[in-house]
Amino acid sequence: MKNNNSAKTQSEKKRSLSGILLSSPYLVWSVIFIVAPLFFVVYYAFTDRNGNFTFDNISKLGDYTGIFIHSIWIGLISTVICLVIAYPMAYIMARSGARRQKTLMMLVMLPMWMNLLIRTYSWMTLLQDTGIINNLISAIGLPRIHMIDTSFAVVVGMVYNFFPYMILPIYSVMSKIDNNLVEAAQDLGCNKLNVFRKVLFPLSLPGVVSGITMVFVPSVSTFYIAGKLGGPSNLLIGDVVETQFKASNNYNLGSAISLVLMVLILICMAVMNKFADDDTNMIV
Repeated sequence: MKNNNSAKTQSEKKRSLSGILLSSPYLVWSVIFIVAPLFFVVYYAFTDRNGNFTFDNISKLGDYTGIFIHSIWIGLISTVICLVIAYPMAYIMARSGARRQKTLMMLVMLPMWMNLLIRTYSWMTLLQDTGIINNLISAIGLPRIHMIDTSFAVVVGMVYNFFPYMILPIYSVMSKIDNNLVEAAQDLGCNKLNVFRKVLFPLSLPGVVSGITMVFVPSVSTFYIAGKLGGPSNLLIGDVVETQFKASNNYNLGSAISLVLMVLILICMAVMNKFADDDTNMIV
Protein backbone atom coordinates (compact mmCIF):
# COMPACT_ATOMS: atom_id res chain seq x y z
CA MET A 1 0.00 0.00 0.00
CA LYS A 2 2.81 2.41 0.92
CA ASN A 3 4.61 1.69 -2.34
CA ASN A 4 1.40 2.37 -4.28
CA ASN A 5 0.82 5.64 -2.42
CA SER A 6 4.38 6.77 -2.97
CA ALA A 7 4.15 5.88 -6.67
CA LYS A 8 0.91 7.90 -6.97
CA THR A 9 2.54 10.82 -5.17
CA GLN A 10 5.53 10.75 -7.51
CA SER A 11 3.30 10.56 -10.59
CA GLU A 12 1.22 13.48 -9.31
CA LYS A 13 4.39 15.51 -8.72
CA LYS A 14 5.58 14.73 -12.24
CA ARG A 15 2.24 15.81 -13.67
CA SER A 16 2.23 19.05 -11.69
CA LEU A 17 5.84 19.75 -12.72
CA SER A 18 5.06 19.04 -16.37
CA GLY A 19 1.98 21.29 -16.09
CA ILE A 20 4.11 24.12 -14.72
CA LEU A 21 6.67 23.67 -17.49
CA LEU A 22 4.00 23.63 -20.20
CA SER A 23 2.28 26.73 -18.80
CA SER A 24 5.52 28.64 -18.16
CA PRO A 25 5.56 30.35 -21.60
CA TYR A 26 2.06 31.65 -20.97
CA LEU A 27 3.00 32.78 -17.45
CA VAL A 28 6.05 34.64 -18.76
CA TRP A 29 3.94 36.20 -21.51
CA SER A 30 1.30 37.29 -18.98
CA VAL A 31 3.85 38.84 -16.66
CA ILE A 32 5.60 40.77 -19.45
CA PHE A 33 2.59 41.92 -21.46
CA ILE A 34 -0.25 42.04 -18.89
CA VAL A 35 0.98 42.34 -15.30
CA ALA A 36 3.94 44.65 -15.95
CA PRO A 37 1.99 47.15 -18.13
CA LEU A 38 -0.82 47.28 -15.56
CA PHE A 39 1.75 47.94 -12.83
CA PHE A 40 3.22 50.85 -14.80
CA VAL A 41 -0.24 52.27 -15.51
CA VAL A 42 -1.09 52.27 -11.81
CA TYR A 43 2.33 53.68 -10.91
CA TYR A 44 2.14 56.58 -13.36
CA ALA A 45 -1.50 57.29 -12.49
CA PHE A 46 -0.61 58.05 -8.86
CA THR A 47 2.71 59.84 -9.38
CA ASP A 48 3.82 63.13 -10.92
CA ARG A 49 6.61 63.77 -13.41
CA ASN A 50 9.16 63.61 -10.58
CA GLY A 51 7.88 60.24 -9.32
CA ASN A 52 6.20 61.70 -6.21
CA PHE A 53 2.92 60.19 -5.01
CA THR A 54 -0.09 62.37 -5.84
CA PHE A 55 -3.83 62.35 -6.54
CA ASP A 56 -3.64 65.31 -8.91
CA ASN A 57 -3.96 63.12 -12.00
CA ILE A 58 -7.18 61.58 -10.67
CA SER A 59 -8.58 64.99 -9.71
CA LYS A 60 -8.06 66.26 -13.28
CA LEU A 61 -10.32 63.58 -14.73
CA GLY A 62 -13.36 65.76 -14.10
CA ASP A 63 -12.31 67.85 -17.10
CA TYR A 64 -12.93 64.81 -19.32
CA THR A 65 -16.35 63.78 -17.98
CA GLY A 66 -18.10 64.82 -21.19
CA ILE A 67 -15.69 62.78 -23.32
CA PHE A 68 -16.18 59.75 -21.04
CA ILE A 69 -19.96 60.02 -21.41
CA HIS A 70 -19.70 60.54 -25.18
CA SER A 71 -17.40 57.51 -25.52
CA ILE A 72 -19.76 55.27 -23.55
CA TRP A 73 -22.76 56.54 -25.53
CA ILE A 74 -21.10 55.92 -28.90
CA GLY A 75 -19.98 52.49 -27.67
CA LEU A 76 -23.53 51.61 -26.60
CA ILE A 77 -25.04 52.72 -29.91
CA SER A 78 -22.47 50.75 -31.90
CA THR A 79 -23.00 47.67 -29.73
CA VAL A 80 -26.80 47.78 -30.03
CA ILE A 81 -26.65 48.18 -33.82
CA CYS A 82 -24.21 45.28 -34.09
CA LEU A 83 -26.48 43.13 -31.92
CA VAL A 84 -29.63 43.97 -33.89
CA ILE A 85 -27.94 43.08 -37.19
CA ALA A 86 -25.87 40.14 -35.96
CA TYR A 87 -28.52 38.19 -34.03
CA PRO A 88 -30.85 37.35 -36.95
CA MET A 89 -27.89 36.78 -39.26
CA ALA A 90 -26.34 34.38 -36.74
CA TYR A 91 -29.67 32.54 -36.53
CA ILE A 92 -29.84 32.24 -40.33
CA MET A 93 -26.26 30.96 -40.43
CA ALA A 94 -26.89 28.42 -37.67
CA ARG A 95 -29.98 27.05 -39.42
CA SER A 96 -28.40 26.91 -42.89
CA GLY A 97 -26.73 23.98 -44.57
CA ALA A 98 -23.01 23.33 -44.23
CA ARG A 99 -22.09 24.84 -47.62
CA ARG A 100 -24.17 27.96 -47.04
CA GLN A 101 -22.71 28.36 -43.56
CA LYS A 102 -19.18 28.35 -45.00
CA THR A 103 -20.15 30.96 -47.59
CA LEU A 104 -21.77 33.26 -45.04
CA MET A 105 -18.85 32.81 -42.65
CA MET A 106 -16.42 33.79 -45.41
CA LEU A 107 -18.46 36.93 -46.14
CA VAL A 108 -18.39 37.87 -42.45
CA MET A 109 -14.66 37.28 -42.10
CA LEU A 110 -13.62 38.75 -45.46
CA PRO A 111 -13.29 42.37 -44.20
CA MET A 112 -11.11 41.16 -41.33
CA TRP A 113 -8.48 40.04 -43.83
CA MET A 114 -7.72 43.71 -44.46
CA ASN A 115 -5.85 45.93 -42.04
CA LEU A 116 -7.88 48.20 -39.74
CA LEU A 117 -6.18 51.27 -41.23
CA ILE A 118 -7.20 50.29 -44.77
CA ARG A 119 -10.80 49.64 -43.73
CA THR A 120 -11.00 53.00 -41.96
CA TYR A 121 -9.48 54.90 -44.88
CA SER A 122 -11.97 53.16 -47.17
CA TRP A 123 -14.86 54.56 -45.15
CA MET A 124 -13.24 58.00 -45.26
CA THR A 125 -13.33 57.75 -49.06
CA LEU A 126 -16.96 56.69 -48.98
CA LEU A 127 -18.24 59.27 -46.48
CA GLN A 128 -16.38 62.40 -47.55
CA ASP A 129 -18.35 65.36 -48.93
CA THR A 130 -16.84 64.57 -52.33
CA GLY A 131 -16.79 60.82 -51.71
CA ILE A 132 -18.42 57.98 -53.58
CA ILE A 133 -21.73 58.04 -51.66
CA ASN A 134 -22.22 61.80 -52.07
CA ASN A 135 -21.28 61.58 -55.74
CA LEU A 136 -23.99 58.96 -56.26
CA ILE A 137 -26.50 61.08 -54.34
CA SER A 138 -25.59 64.12 -56.40
CA ALA A 139 -25.86 62.13 -59.64
CA ILE A 140 -29.55 61.40 -59.00
CA GLY A 141 -30.28 65.06 -58.26
CA LEU A 142 -30.32 65.01 -54.44
CA PRO A 143 -28.31 67.40 -52.25
CA ARG A 144 -25.05 66.16 -50.78
CA ILE A 145 -25.05 64.99 -47.15
CA HIS A 146 -22.28 65.88 -44.72
CA MET A 147 -21.32 62.59 -43.09
CA ILE A 148 -17.59 62.72 -42.42
CA ASP A 149 -16.40 64.22 -39.10
CA THR A 150 -19.67 63.33 -37.38
CA SER A 151 -20.78 60.87 -34.72
CA PHE A 152 -22.65 59.02 -37.46
CA ALA A 153 -19.39 58.31 -39.29
CA VAL A 154 -17.77 57.06 -36.07
CA VAL A 155 -20.67 54.67 -35.41
CA VAL A 156 -20.57 53.41 -39.01
CA GLY A 157 -16.84 52.74 -38.73
CA MET A 158 -17.21 50.93 -35.41
CA VAL A 159 -20.12 48.77 -36.58
CA TYR A 160 -18.23 47.80 -39.73
CA ASN A 161 -14.99 46.97 -37.91
CA PHE A 162 -16.42 45.24 -34.83
CA PHE A 163 -19.44 43.47 -36.35
CA PRO A 164 -17.64 40.08 -36.72
CA TYR A 165 -16.88 40.12 -33.00
CA MET A 166 -20.62 40.19 -32.33
CA ILE A 167 -21.85 37.64 -34.83
CA LEU A 168 -19.21 34.94 -34.29
CA PRO A 169 -19.90 34.15 -30.58
CA ILE A 170 -23.66 34.28 -31.14
CA TYR A 171 -23.39 31.96 -34.13
CA SER A 172 -21.10 29.61 -32.20
CA VAL A 173 -23.69 29.22 -29.43
CA MET A 174 -26.72 29.05 -31.72
CA SER A 175 -25.19 26.33 -33.88
CA LYS A 176 -25.06 24.10 -30.79
CA ILE A 177 -28.73 24.57 -29.80
CA ASP A 178 -30.64 21.32 -30.28
CA ASN A 179 -33.45 21.88 -32.79
CA ASN A 180 -35.53 19.31 -30.89
CA LEU A 181 -35.97 21.92 -28.13
CA VAL A 182 -37.56 24.31 -30.62
CA GLU A 183 -39.81 21.57 -31.99
CA ALA A 184 -40.80 20.55 -28.45
CA ALA A 185 -41.76 24.14 -27.62
CA GLN A 186 -43.85 24.34 -30.79
CA ASP A 187 -45.57 21.03 -29.95
CA LEU A 188 -46.45 22.46 -26.53
CA GLY A 189 -48.27 25.36 -28.16
CA CYS A 190 -45.62 28.10 -28.29
CA ASN A 191 -45.85 30.49 -31.20
CA LYS A 192 -42.72 31.89 -32.88
CA LEU A 193 -42.48 34.80 -30.46
CA ASN A 194 -42.66 32.56 -27.40
CA VAL A 195 -40.18 30.11 -28.92
CA PHE A 196 -37.74 32.97 -29.35
CA ARG A 197 -38.44 34.45 -25.92
CA LYS A 198 -38.44 31.23 -23.89
CA VAL A 199 -36.06 28.95 -25.82
CA LEU A 200 -33.80 30.56 -28.38
CA PHE A 201 -32.83 33.79 -26.67
CA PRO A 202 -32.15 32.30 -23.19
CA LEU A 203 -30.02 29.53 -24.69
CA SER A 204 -28.12 31.98 -26.90
CA LEU A 205 -27.58 34.49 -24.09
CA PRO A 206 -23.96 33.42 -23.36
CA GLY A 207 -23.06 34.22 -26.96
CA VAL A 208 -24.92 37.54 -26.77
CA VAL A 209 -23.05 38.54 -23.61
CA SER A 210 -19.73 37.56 -25.17
CA GLY A 211 -20.54 39.51 -28.32
CA ILE A 212 -21.60 42.61 -26.38
CA THR A 213 -18.40 42.48 -24.37
CA MET A 214 -16.20 42.00 -27.43
CA VAL A 215 -17.83 44.95 -29.22
CA PHE A 216 -18.46 47.37 -26.36
CA VAL A 217 -14.95 47.23 -24.88
CA PRO A 218 -13.06 48.18 -28.08
CA SER A 219 -15.79 50.65 -29.08
CA VAL A 220 -15.32 52.64 -25.88
CA SER A 221 -11.53 52.53 -25.85
CA THR A 222 -10.73 52.83 -29.59
CA PHE A 223 -8.90 55.90 -30.84
CA TYR A 224 -7.99 55.52 -34.51
CA ILE A 225 -11.51 55.14 -35.93
CA ALA A 226 -12.86 58.18 -34.08
CA GLY A 227 -9.84 60.28 -34.98
CA LYS A 228 -10.15 59.59 -38.72
CA LEU A 229 -13.92 59.47 -39.16
CA GLY A 230 -15.14 61.71 -36.36
CA GLY A 231 -12.71 64.60 -36.53
CA PRO A 232 -11.66 66.87 -33.64
CA SER A 233 -15.24 67.45 -32.50
CA ASN A 234 -15.96 63.75 -31.94
CA LEU A 235 -12.89 62.59 -30.05
CA LEU A 236 -13.34 59.60 -27.77
CA ILE A 237 -11.51 58.91 -24.54
CA GLY A 238 -9.06 56.67 -26.40
CA ASP A 239 -8.03 59.66 -28.51
CA VAL A 240 -7.37 61.67 -25.34
CA VAL A 241 -5.17 58.88 -23.96
CA GLU A 242 -3.24 58.72 -27.23
CA THR A 243 -2.74 62.49 -27.17
CA GLN A 244 -1.45 62.44 -23.60
CA PHE A 245 1.05 59.70 -24.37
CA LYS A 246 2.24 60.73 -27.83
CA ALA A 247 1.74 64.49 -28.21
CA SER A 248 1.83 65.83 -24.65
CA ASN A 249 4.23 63.23 -23.20
CA ASN A 250 2.07 63.31 -20.08
CA TYR A 251 2.23 59.65 -19.12
CA ASN A 252 0.81 60.38 -15.68
CA LEU A 253 -2.50 61.86 -16.80
CA GLY A 254 -2.75 59.39 -19.67
CA SER A 255 -2.30 56.49 -17.25
CA ALA A 256 -4.90 57.94 -14.87
CA ILE A 257 -7.45 58.17 -17.69
CA SER A 258 -6.58 54.62 -18.82
CA LEU A 259 -6.97 53.31 -15.27
CA VAL A 260 -10.41 54.85 -14.81
CA LEU A 261 -11.49 53.65 -18.26
CA MET A 262 -10.36 50.13 -17.40
CA VAL A 263 -12.32 50.20 -14.13
CA LEU A 264 -15.47 51.40 -15.91
CA ILE A 265 -15.15 48.64 -18.51
CA LEU A 266 -14.65 45.99 -15.81
CA ILE A 267 -17.77 47.24 -14.01
CA CYS A 268 -19.80 47.05 -17.23
CA MET A 269 -18.54 43.53 -17.90
CA ALA A 270 -19.39 42.43 -14.35
CA VAL A 271 -22.92 43.81 -14.68
CA MET A 272 -23.49 42.06 -18.03
CA ASN A 273 -22.16 38.76 -16.67
CA LYS A 274 -24.42 39.12 -13.62
CA PHE A 275 -27.48 39.53 -15.85
CA ALA A 276 -26.38 36.51 -17.89
CA ASP A 277 -25.98 34.39 -14.76
CA ASP A 278 -29.40 35.46 -13.44
CA ASP A 279 -31.10 34.58 -16.73
CA THR A 280 -29.33 31.21 -16.84
CA ASN A 281 -30.47 30.40 -13.32
CA MET A 282 -34.05 31.30 -14.29
CA ILE A 283 -33.87 28.87 -17.20
CA VAL A 284 -32.63 26.07 -14.95
